[in-house]
Amino acid sequence: MPTVSSEELATAAGVNSAKLRKDFSYLGSYGTRGVGYDVEYLVYQISRELGLTQDWPVVIVGIGNLGAALANYGGFASRGFRVAALIDADPAMAGKPVAGLPVRHTDELEAIISDNGVSIGVIATPAGAAQQVCDRLVAAGVTSILNFAPTVLSVPEGVDVRKVDLSIELQILAFHEQRKAGEDSPSPAAPAAAARSGAGVRSSASRKGPDGDVPAVMPA
Repeated sequence: MPTVSSEELATAAGVNSAKLRKDFSYLGSYGTRGVGYDVEYLVYQISRELGLTQDWPVVIVGIGNLGAALANYGGFASRGFRVAALIDADPAMAGKPVAGLPVRHTDELEAIISDNGVSIGVIATPAGAAQQVCDRLVAAGVTSILNFAPTVLSVPEGVDVRKVDLSIELQILAFHEQRKAGEDSPSPAAPAAAARSGAGVRSSASRKGPDGDVPAVMPA
């Protein structure tokens, strides 16, 4: 039976082992002194607390390039998320297979949500259509929305929205790059100090020794 110690986990996570053991105690997992934690059972406990031990049907609305990429993402199933349906407003898309599922028209949205017991919706539509899609999802019973559209959604109390804005993520990276560039650049005082140092070297080199053309201080 594979086990792992709190010290190993703490090192990997970059936290204090005592704090890690305290956090795990809230999961009901105390481990065994001198042995550690049963890896399989620990994974189960964490998955249970995250709600990943049950099947979560998800609908993706907006099957353009981004929606199709999300539909083909293989990481959903391993985390307990099943793509129940792909929905698009374009009649020409209806019936076309994407990631093994036929795209369905938005006219079927409410029936799809009801038939599959969907509570999580993903919006990958253009900004102009996102709020209308959101309103229909909420009215049909969806209570959690992952929004990829570049707009802020208005939802009633009790509905959770997570917004994924790729441009903001890039801006964050650009900010860190700017900071790193600033740390690598010499401080304003550095060029002046270097100039003074260089002047001193030139002055020493210009002084000649007793023979007229040999510096008074020879390099070691």
